[in-house]
Amino acid sequence: MLYKIGKFLCAIIFKTLYRIEVTGKQNVPKKGPVIICSNHISNIDPPVVGITCPRDIHFMAKDELFQKKFIGGLLRKLHAFPVKRGMQDRQALRDGLKVLKDGHTLGLFPEGTRSTNGELGKGLAGAGFFALRSDAAIIPCAISGEYKRFQKVNVTYGEPVDLKELKERKASAQEVVDTIMDEIQILLNKDK
Repeated sequence: MLYKIGKFLCAIIFKTLYRIEVTGKQNVPKKGPVIICSNHISNIDPPVVGITCPRDIHFMAKDELFQKKFIGGLLRKLHAFPVKRGMQDRQALRDGLKVLKDGHTLGLFPEGTRSTNGELGKGLAGAGFFALRSDAAIIPCAISGEYKRFQKVNVTYGEPVDLKELKERKASAQEVVDTIMDEIQILLNKDK
């Protein structure tokens, strides 16, 4: 319930502040496990992806955000779970796989941190891990534009990434995430 209220309030706030244009929402499957993989240009990205995606999203968020009791509790109620950055966090991997096993949507920013120059960075292997260890549809998402008052921000959802060949040949998690990042870059190039 809190997620729906938060999504509604964020939609009012962010759609008032920014001219958010969304394309490709029909590419997000209505049912079954889904991984949304987006570029990361601002702290505002998670709520913007959250309000533009037709499904509720469970986001991984940096562990530091969960250190404060109130914020951590609120984030958990908003379907977020912690990940320790800079190390392999087995609990975060288990939590993400459970989200997918339960048929929900997992939201990831494969770069692991915000881009400082607006360019798409290298993806970390975690997104590839989830893609290889689940039957989730992988949906690339591209956010472009600047978060300036009344400026246009584009959010584009691409078609599911076909990983069949990579899975058949047992590609590495890094190869998989590189393929996903290529798809995000293609969407970003279209928005230019």
